[in-house]
Amino acid sequence: QVQLVQSGGGLVQPGGSLRLSCAASGFTFSLYAMSWYRQALGKERELVAAISSRGLIRNYASSVKGRFTISRDNALNTVDLQMNSLNSDDTAVYYCNRAPSAAIPRRPGDYWGQGTQVTVSS
Repeated sequence: QVQLVQSGGGLVQPGGSLRLSCAASGFTFSLYAMSWYRQALGKERELVAAISSRGLIRNYASSVKGRFTISRDNALNTVDLQMNSLNSDDTAVYYCNRAPSAAIPRRPGDYWGQGTQVTVSS
């Protein structure tokens, strides 16, 4: 069965960096785009970044562009989110998501990671 297992996250001071990783199994990873979403307390879940199946196309939310980088390794079946220059607005639970197809998705797919808390605070 499809599994997305996340690692990373935690508490970081403003201006700091964190790296999230998502290990996929149970499907042919290289055939699907992957995304990272986040949900802050009291807010709706939002798309943070997405990467196409071969990693050639990457999209970012305007709020994270220039600070976050999404990457994937199709040999290791992993997708990462490098987060730099973090601020309090980045505090949220972060989720990886398997897109419905190989292309950058317009909506989330059916499979989610377990979620990882990222807290930016001094």
